[in-house]
Amino acid sequence: MEIAVIGSEEFVVGFRLAGIKKVYAVSPDNLLEKIVQVMDEPEVGILAVHTQDLERLPPQLRAKMMDSVDPVVIPVGLEEGDMRDKIRRAMGIDLYKSK
Repeated sequence: MEIAVIGSEEFVVGFRLAGIKKVYAVSPDNLLEKIVQVMDEPEVGILAVHTQDLERLPPQLRAKMMDSVDPVVIPVGLEEGDMRDKIRRAMGIDLYKSK
């Protein structure tokens, strides 16, 4: 399972420095095409996308991405959403659940 990151050059530079191999710097014109391509790659288990880029996508694709478990889509940015739910979807267990 690999991690992929899609976004502007400014967004992806830190991920590239962290050693993530599947890092795609795209223009707003190529964003949709690259996301669809990476979502279909079987080796990608986690896809990180900037929150603002998600807002630019068609509502149907955005809903599909947020419901996806293979790969798990992690919005990164101003509004990251419920991290507990994202961890549960990625790992299949609720790490925060108490007995």
